[in-house]
Amino acid sequence: QVQLVESGGGLVQSGGSLRLSCAASGIIFSRYQMGWYRQAPGKERELVADITSGGSPNYADSVKGRFTISRENAKNTVYLQMNSLKPEDTAVYYCNGIRAIGGGSPLDFWGQGTQVTVSS
Repeated sequence: QVQLVESGGGLVQSGGSLRLSCAASGIIFSRYQMGWYRQAPGKERELVADITSGGSPNYADSVKGRFTISRENAKNTVYLQMNSLKPEDTAVYYCNGIRAIGGGSPLDFWGQGTQVTVSS
């Protein structure tokens, strides 16, 4: 059974920091591209950052220079360090793991989400 379990969300003041973690089980973690997405009330889910199986990161323009994604394959865990948080970062943050499989549909898994609230 595949599980992606997020932790580390919470309430923080504007300018503060949080570190999200996502622990994966039931998958060969090192072969997956891992990502963090977020969804604010009334808005669509959007990519925040992702990291390839080889460790190359990619960021949404809105978080560049403030957020850092990293992975620790030995612990089957991906992290999102969030600094200089803004009220507009308030959302439910979701962990995603995806792996392309030959010519078929990719394997695609989601966590249950963790709430991040940034007060002004």
